[in-house]
Amino acid sequence: MTSPTSRITGVDFVFVPTTDFEAASEFYSGVLGLPCSATYGRVPGGEFETGNLTLQVVESEAIGRKFEPSTHPIALHVDDVEAARAELEANGVSFSGETLDTGVCHMALFEDPDGNALLLHHRYAPRS
Repeated sequence: MTSPTSRITGVDFVFVPTTDFEAASEFYSGVLGLPCSATYGRVPGGEFETGNLTLQVVESEAIGRKFEPSTHPIALHVDDVEAARAELEANGVSFSGETLDTGVCHMALFEDPDGNALLLHHRYAPRS
């Protein structure tokens, strides 16, 4: 069997559902410090830039979808998980448990105001 040639060259954005775009915008832009590159006129939503992936945050019901928070975390790269965690905690963000050290990376799990799973991530060991 031959393998097909992939026409996929990257990931443009990941969808993040919300019940309140204004509150989500304050969190993603104000608390996390992500630049908002676009806001939508027809529906309450917008785009937040992480450096290599756009987070598209949209009020689910405005596009005919039932709101369900994502329980699979989006790993947000930081250079220092503990420093980033301390800064977010000072801004009212609660984390789920202690920072994890997997032997190759540090991770700290938290949620946005709608309960969407996020995590701070830093790989400190090279890929094998």
